[in-house]
Amino acid sequence: MINFVLLISRQGKVRLTKWYSPYTQKERTKVIRELSGLIITRGPKLCNFVEWRGYKVVYRRYASLYFCMCIDADDNELEVLEIIHHFVEILDRYFGSVCELDLIFNFHKAYYILDEILIAGELQESSKKNVARLIAAQDSLVEAAKEEASSISNIIAQATK
Repeated sequence: MINFVLLISRQGKVRLTKWYSPYTQKERTKVIRELSGLIITRGPKLCNFVEWRGYKVVYRRYASLYFCMCIDADDNELEVLEIIHHFVEILDRYFGSVCELDLIFNFHKAYYILDEILIAGELQESSKKNVARLIAAQDSLVEAAKEEASSISNIIAQATK
């Protein structure tokens, strides 16, 4: 089971967090500080698995971001590396060569994509095509809601003149 997901920049700034196990806010801050310091300082030739507090942290660096997932000690690290890669491929498809700024300005989309892939720390959907279809459906719902809100505000503006 995945306990939490962190996306950290090379400078140590957190870009996305998703917690599947209960942690207090103080514990979360401490975990982020510890792991970001541990992972960012590791050399590029070292293994992508770190033992930490009885768990394993699996991470992978893509451009300027570290994608980290904390798993139980007996879980398969290679499977989690594949989940990370799967998530990055879907982000790439959606944003067209995803970068850190895409995640900063469209964090809600990144969370939505992550929620389509993982539920309660377990892999939900392994098909990129299905995830893309669900994201497109969500985008069309958002656009329809924006158009409806715009038309309602226009009606109200006309009525108050």
